[in-house]
Amino acid sequence: MPDFSTSPPRFDRRSLLRAIGASATLLAGLGGAPLRAQGEAPRVIPPAGTDAPTPFDFDMLTAQMRARAARDPAPVEKPALPLGPLGYDDYRLIGFKPERARWREAKTPFKLHAFHMGWLFEEPVQLYHLQDGMAHPMEFGTQDFEYHGRLAEKARDVAELPGVAGFRLNAPLNRPDREDELVAFLGASYFRALGRDSRYGLSARGVAIDTATSNAEEFPRFTRFWLEPGAETVTIYAALESETLTGAYRLVVRPGAETEIEVTARLFFRRAPEQLGIAPLTSMYLFSETNRADFDDYRPAVHDSDGLRIERRDGDVLWRPLSNPPRLASSYFGEQSPRGFGLHQRDRAFASYQDSGARYDRRPSLRIEPIGDWGRGAVRLVEIPTELEANDNIVAFWVPEAKIAAGDEREFAYRMRWGDLPPGPDAEIAYVAQTRAGAGGVSGVESEAGTRKFVIDLEGGALDRLTADAQIALRAQAQGGEILSQTLERIEASGQWRAVLDVAAPEGATVELSAHVAGFGRKLSETWLYQWINA
Repeated sequence: MPDFSTSPPRFDRRSLLRAIGASATLLAGLGGAPLRAQGEAPRVIPPAGTDAPTPFDFDMLTAQMRARAARDPAPVEKPALPLGPLGYDDYRLIGFKPERARWREAKTPFKLHAFHMGWLFEEPVQLYHLQDGMAHPMEFGTQDFEYHGRLAEKARDVAELPGVAGFRLNAPLNRPDREDELVAFLGASYFRALGRDSRYGLSARGVAIDTATSNAEEFPRFTRFWLEPGAETVTIYAALESETLTGAYRLVVRPGAETEIEVTARLFFRRAPEQLGIAPLTSMYLFSETNRADFDDYRPAVHDSDGLRIERRDGDVLWRPLSNPPRLASSYFGEQSPRGFGLHQRDRAFASYQDSGARYDRRPSLRIEPIGDWGRGAVRLVEIPTELEANDNIVAFWVPEAKIAAGDEREFAYRMRWGDLPPGPDAEIAYVAQTRAGAGGVSGVESEAGTRKFVIDLEGGALDRLTADAQIALRAQAQGGEILSQTLERIEASGQWRAVLDVAAPEGATVELSAHVAGFGRKLSETWLYQWINA
């Protein structure tokens, strides 16, 4: 694993997944309350290894993962692959047969497809169908997959597979007569989901351990899944394991315009991590109007997400546009029991991207809503320099303030919302519709060294109802730099309000900027935040 303390890593999706697949670790968290009262007898899941159904429930999984945390982690299982090593091009020649989807005849809208082992995914996961409190092992073989090209003949002599790498669930998400991909689990504890009309973009993880710290990052892994399909929801239970911890997870998935996943994570610590990240999100940001000049590309913008949104306990909203920084960047936003946080793709106009293949305008946003009191902590944002859109370079997660010791256990619950998640038309405050940046100073005049101009367009809320002569003001601050000038005006052509900041800073300085519109004794807009590194 790379050491973030020495130099910025260059993660691309393939190398990240390779690191994920090579790791056999588990999950972590902080805060919360102990999971079991003293003296309560644990219920243990019977050992696997038989095709016979076995009893199962979440408390039984919890007891098993608590017991496993008291032992050293098991070695990573890497069975021999009957088709031999599979490279990237080989892996693309394998697909699951839709007619072999599990639950095809069941009274549920959900259909399960498995991912073949190979390429970066050489560690098997075990799948179980949970029905009436009994777990039934799910077996897969070459009859479940289509093999193309040179693999077609090779697969004829293979009947059994050592397992599968993961799974996806399909359901009628966009049309009642079509099964659309809804959610997929593949690689370590990574998973992705879609809302209506979404295209895959950012990912979530079970937990983040020592991300961008002095320690090498650890990638916990979901090793077993129990799936219970219903009429409107599907419940997924998962066992998580790593060097640092073990975990028992329950995820209740409800598809819709905004697909909801309600997560309960019970975590058991073998050792104390340097930093725990709860509800971690991973995304990509290459360029937009803030750094467009750095890329020779026909497209105006390329990103899966364009901002971090935090809704504070008192209802105040922070909007932090994402950046592709010149060096590894990290930001902490201290909070007390926030209402929510997440990575958003706010710009939904096709013209903003002009990419008919990637369709960045359809990438989902993802909001995390804590359930219960998470206490004090911080939302951490990590931004990694990248030159390619194949690189996932954005990470965001919750860092609890309380420290964890070996032997501790915690429970966290939260709701995930995947979809467009547009700013509400009835919002009381204006939102940041666009952030642009360029050389500082007056247009047409040579820019002074060490200056930068930021243009922030706002719309919605009470600002939409105000005229250009309204008695409102722009409140702006800069730490590490100096605001040379600031203006606020209504743009009649668009109906938006525009805030403009000219900022100066010494070479190499990191400047933390903030701005919001105020009037009539209250805030009238989100608080816009930005980190400018004058490299």
